[in-house]
Amino acid sequence: MAIQHFEYIIYVVLIIAVGISLLMRSSRIPIKMSGIVTRLTGAVYIHNHRGALTSKQSKSILNKLENNSRNTQFLNKHLVIEADMVDQPLMTGNTVKLLIDGPTTYDEMFLAINNAKHHINLETFIIEDDEIGQRFIKLLIKKQRSDVQVNLIYDSVGSINTPAEFFAQLEESGGNILEFNPVNPVKTRKDWDINFRDHRKLLIIDGEIAFTGGINISSVYSSGFSGKKRKKAKNDEIRWRDTHLRLGGPVVSQFQTLFMSTWNAQKAEPLISSHYYPEITEQGDEVVRAVGSSPEEPYCQMYVTLLSAINSAESQVLITNAYFVPDEQLLKALKNAAQRNVDVRLLLPSKSDSNLVFYASRSFYDELLSANVKIYERQDALLHAKTALIDNVWSTIGSTNLDWRSFIDNQEINAVILGSCFGIQMQTMFEKDLASSELITLKNWRKRPVSARIKEAGARLWARFL
Repeated sequence: MAIQHFEYIIYVVLIIAVGISLLMRSSRIPIKMSGIVTRLTGAVYIHNHRGALTSKQSKSILNKLENNSRNTQFLNKHLVIEADMVDQPLMTGNTVKLLIDGPTTYDEMFLAINNAKHHINLETFIIEDDEIGQRFIKLLIKKQRSDVQVNLIYDSVGSINTPAEFFAQLEESGGNILEFNPVNPVKTRKDWDINFRDHRKLLIIDGEIAFTGGINISSVYSSGFSGKKRKKAKNDEIRWRDTHLRLGGPVVSQFQTLFMSTWNAQKAEPLISSHYYPEITEQGDEVVRAVGSSPEEPYCQMYVTLLSAINSAESQVLITNAYFVPDEQLLKALKNAAQRNVDVRLLLPSKSDSNLVFYASRSFYDELLSANVKIYERQDALLHAKTALIDNVWSTIGSTNLDWRSFIDNQEINAVILGSCFGIQMQTMFEKDLASSELITLKNWRKRPVSARIKEAGARLWARFL
């Protein structure tokens, strides 16, 4: 009885702490663009595996990208701002492979893990003790026992239902395990903040291959959309639609740096080895930038660079996002773009694993539709992807949702890819998703029932906490 009473007190204390934390964050806002664009140089420098290219070489690459796109001014306007706001430089000489569903992504990951020679660095918000999670952990243990060092970061809240025994197997075989910002304050290695979460999805193999995007490690992704023969969803099972990337080339070192920064910031035992940063030669022609965001930095880098890209757009803004709860600046940027005749299209979920976020998102529809923003809802799947394509030449795929939690509380990670060749792949993917989506018109939207409007209004009150 005494033990139960003590546990009750602990739960009450935790609830109060969460409430105080939420109240404190309610006064925070994503930083205004005018507050950060202060050091513009007018030049954009691209790096390769040896370091920074000359201004002439960088300009030549950018001119080639512009000449191959339909818009010649977008990159000029946006990239100078982006370079000023993001820590990592643009890197040339990379390969980028678009991965459209869970099974395809996992197949690529398992192949890369099997071929690992030195280390495997895995950072994820969710890793579940299910069929997919067991495949991962067994393979990681196998590689660790063959002298390939495995370092795993998992988020304490995202993986809260995964038993400790699941991770103990890998730790006992020699793997390094880091629970990011433990829910239990006794376990924390720094200031405790229940809202500070690691929402990144990142896998790095031997410092040479990186995977990033929106896909967690879970069997909810077992049903695919890539057209290959895959496990079919059960009648009562909702298929999840997500997007990921496989990257090779010099940009992998940027993702490695972001992984190491998270590890070190959590005050874990240092990961020391020269092999974490092997010399990587150019492997392709893609120009890529790794963008990592953290609440410990002055502003969310992915938020401000996307905002700048939308504000600079000349012809097209295509956004797919799972959790869309925009702040005033993002809302204004989307409406202004549509008002200057930019084709702004949002692909959003028709169903969600969070009803509160779902209805809060819909509370913005009337305002956006009235400004000529086109909104589509994916019908046959639970949409979990986070992607954007601007003017067919600037693409991003990653973990960042368009909500306050991603802007303020979460560690996030994205890849930005320049070029119309990859842009064509993104456009094709977007249009294929639209084929399974429903266009929301303002006329029909205003006919929705009163009960839906009440839910939207109620959820909107919680927008800053989502």
